[in-house]
Amino acid sequence: MIILIGLPGSGKSTVGRLLARRLQLPFVDSDHAIEQRLGCSIREFFEREGEARFRDVEQAVLDELTQGPPCVLSTGGGAVLRPANRQCLRERGQVFYLRSAPEEVFRRVQHDRSRPLLQVADPLQKLRELHAQRDPLYRETAHCVVETGRPSVAALVNWIAAKLELQPAPLNPAHASDASH
Repeated sequence: MIILIGLPGSGKSTVGRLLARRLQLPFVDSDHAIEQRLGCSIREFFEREGEARFRDVEQAVLDELTQGPPCVLSTGGGAVLRPANRQCLRERGQVFYLRSAPEEVFRRVQHDRSRPLLQVADPLQKLRELHAQRDPLYRETAHCVVETGRPSVAALVNWIAAKLELQPAPLNPAHASDASH
């Protein structure tokens, strides 16, 4: 299982889809899986039930997804907030942290209204706060940090695919069926 973590808007879904296609694996977006479970958007659930309740659902969904068949899994930006999630992600997959500067993320997501944590008066400042809080957690969880600064999405996918080819058999998707679970 290949798992992508990082700030909201760091490119996890975009890179994940292309990486999955390249590796001939299914692509799974944990936020979409959570929305299917909830029957509403994360933003609606967040507003109605609050962040703590959302994190409970997120933890349950991540636990299930990481025990499923091999795939490329894109996680929500806050997936690393709970120690149980960090442990489950790190132990059950090869984790890549798509590290983006808050300013870079802001350029990408400034017009995206679907991100609940960024619906604030100063979203750039919020991204800076999220980065300061979460960067150490992303680093703790990741097996590999990928700087997303200037490279194209295709270059990022190539870099991750090359890293995976160098991994020992159980983490290499081409040999995943050889690994006993």
